Amino acid sequence: MSPRTSEQDRRIAAIEALVCRDVGRKTQELIDANRGGLADAAASLATATRVGLITGFFVPRGDVAAPETDGPVGTALLAAALSACGVPARIAVDTPSVGAVRSAVTATGENVTVDEIVLGEDGAIEAQAEVWRRERLTHVVAIERCGRSADGKPRNMRGVDVSPWTLPLDALFEAGDWARLAVGDGGNEIGMGKLPAGLIAQHVPNGAEIACVTSCDHLVVAGVSNWGAYGLMAALAVMRPDWAATIAKFLTAERDFFVTDTIVKEAGAVDGVTALRQATVDGFGPEIHGPLVERLGRIARGEGAD
Repeated sequence: MSPRTSEQDRRIAAIEALVCRDVGRKTQELIDANRGGLADAAASLATATRVGLITGFFVPRGDVAAPETDGPVGTALLAAALSACGVPARIAVDTPSVGAVRSAVTATGENVTVDEIVLGEDGAIEAQAEVWRRERLTHVVAIERCGRSADGKPRNMRGVDVSPWTLPLDALFEAGDWARLAVGDGGNEIGMGKLPAGLIAQHVPNGAEIACVTSCDHLVVAGVSNWGAYGLMAALAVMRPDWAATIAKFLTAERDFFVTDTIVKEAGAVDGVTALRQATVDGFGPEIHGPLVERLGRIARGEGAD
């Protein structure tokens, strides 16, 4: 991959401005501390030859027990785009969220393997790690996957221990010599341990309890994690012009909504903020997500951000 031009840098800065912004979680300081992380992550991913992805965030709240819409949608579309560009991709997810991920992958229309890691099955994570090592993955990307906090337990943004529904897939993330990339939006996701110590505790509500301690090589702190996945796709299109037309096909409002709506209808996925079973993500509907994805698609195609 040749060095980036100033025009490519400008386009990537526009992508980062779109997807890496605080949407009300008090994460601006986290975003500022990780400035440039999107470009670094995309530059690494642009060299990938085989990719594994990890996602799935389960929402147990009151009468609701379901996977959330943020994570599976962006992960499936990123994996599909990579696969369509000739980079084989596979997604690992534990049992509680596997239905949402499978539905999302099917909705993309691409052939992406989904590896289910069975909740409660002894040795399941190490067995999956061995499969991935044999596959000779070059990169692993965790997207909106709750990770270990300081006491070893995965906690949601409310500080609730979600370990009954959440396997420690941090262990899979760290199980090979692959490059480790991560996308999160709140501070409790795998990869957030890369941020300066104490930063999440200082700024994010419940931060001391929820902050994930698992680090990574390259981190994207997004406003919404699906946006972070889309930002990686757009940046890849900028860095790899030979991939741009293919990636842009997956960066449309129609695709985003179709995959989101599919996992709600087929797998009972819910919005992680509202806990409602509807085609919204983190409290935002298609009127917010759609224009953002369309702008990313225009940047990917070299048409500008406006």
